[in-house]
Amino acid sequence: MGCEKQRVINSTDNKWHVSRLLAGFLLFSAAYALINQLPLTHAILYRAAAHDVVSAFWAALSFALQAVVLLTAVIFLPRRWFAVLLIAVTISAGVNMVYGQIVGNMLDVQKTGWLITEARQAGEAAGEFTKPLAIATGKLIFGVLLLLGARTIRKSLPGQLKAASTGKRGSAAFLALLIAPSLLWPVFNFYPLAAERNLYNFAATILTADPPPQRAAVTALPNKDEGIEKIIWLIDESISYSAFQQIISPDLATTAYVDFGESASMGHCSTPSNVAMRSGVNVRTVDNRTDLRRTPSIWAYAAKAGFTTSMIDGQVTGPPQNLLQPPERGLIDSYQNAASGLKTDLTIARTINASLKSEGKQFTYAILRGVHFQYRDHYPEGALPQSSSTQAQYEKAITYSKKDFFATLLDGIDRSKVAIFYTSDHGQNITDGVTPHCSGNPVKAEFSVPLVAFLPPEVAESYKTGNGGRSLSQLFPTTLTLMGYDADYAKEKYDNILGTPTARYVWFGRGVVPVKDGGTIDVQTGQDFPGR
Repeated sequence: MGCEKQRVINSTDNKWHVSRLLAGFLLFSAAYALINQLPLTHAILYRAAAHDVVSAFWAALSFALQAVVLLTAVIFLPRRWFAVLLIAVTISAGVNMVYGQIVGNMLDVQKTGWLITEARQAGEAAGEFTKPLAIATGKLIFGVLLLLGARTIRKSLPGQLKAASTGKRGSAAFLALLIAPSLLWPVFNFYPLAAERNLYNFAATILTADPPPQRAAVTALPNKDEGIEKIIWLIDESISYSAFQQIISPDLATTAYVDFGESASMGHCSTPSNVAMRSGVNVRTVDNRTDLRRTPSIWAYAAKAGFTTSMIDGQVTGPPQNLLQPPERGLIDSYQNAASGLKTDLTIARTINASLKSEGKQFTYAILRGVHFQYRDHYPEGALPQSSSTQAQYEKAITYSKKDFFATLLDGIDRSKVAIFYTSDHGQNITDGVTPHCSGNPVKAEFSVPLVAFLPPEVAESYKTGNGGRSLSQLFPTTLTLMGYDADYAKEKYDNILGTPTARYVWFGRGVVPVKDGGTIDVQTGQDFPGR
């Protein structure tokens, strides 16, 4: 009888241990998912939804390994070290969650640097963003409580294992295991680092990074008595050439403009494309040692020609994006974050229209909100059935994004004094089962963009030499001539003027600037339109 009773007790204890282990594991899983909600969504779900299965798999593996490491530390670290761990996790995850709740995007090195420089505004920010701050804080507290709950797994450990984990050697081993991902992931380019640890890597990168170099000075002398009074670059987001022709062009049927035809972007991702456009590229000499951070930027040329400069970014509410680093940012007279919901582009059109009616020479670089994936985020809910195809969503997003845009932009302005160029940062490959842009093996559609210009009649006439064979690398030298710089200088220094095809196609990958001074970049050149 006694033995039978003991077996029942042991069986009950075993079930209790299993239940506790399962409950602890579920609590930890919930905590990890909550803390890493945005990174998990962007790196896995969005990549998978964009049919980039390979990237989604590696991201899932990265998160899984880091989760195992954190769970091991939660279970085995002695109380003192667990307290330190919890503080470290709370700080890093808290910054990620607060930033994500307010801005709606993931933290990275660039945004971390901005947060550090803007720390003095923390009080004002807390007052301005009370609701999202409260939501993020609530999520963080709940996540920490879930981690504390997962700690109960420790109670089910055998006594010998508990004793081993509390010793100096055991603690050292667990701490080494915990820190390993932070040290090894960047070395092996494993991505991404999870929210509970990435803040410390970002901070270390910022503290040890080489300062961005100063831009070279402009040596050419413009004729300030010549040139256009107002020059605008409109850089849309994810607008393909074919989509422009089918959706936007018909609305411009009664408007005079020059269509340069299907043109090639200088990158199939936003950052390299924008960096190259702002920096200017000598397409004849560019190679993998070129450092676009050192070239005279469009801002310096504009300033020397007597233009005030402004940048309007309709995609951000926080720090500048697309590697707009301090030496370059300092050259811009006015920088404006303009993201304001679905009608952002129309608001930008009104802003630019007002500036075009003011006095003085102006150069404006405007990044439009456009229609970045996912497309259903760019038109009102219910405008299309949820089951609509990707193509239908893309077309609807563009239609909504550009409704009344050009009519508002051009309303009542003096076209004889204005040059407006409209293009997109990259194209879009709207094919089922593939990544629309920034893919690992880009196709032509990812580079195919519109390039049109609204110009004074006498200027427009000089560019009407047929279309095709154009590249966004030609936008820079063409603009220099409109600012009063010598056309031969602009052509020799950068690329052919837009009246003729490009001298050579150039396109950049994600590594558009070197990580360290003297490092290499990701660039390709050729006589054929980029992409497969």
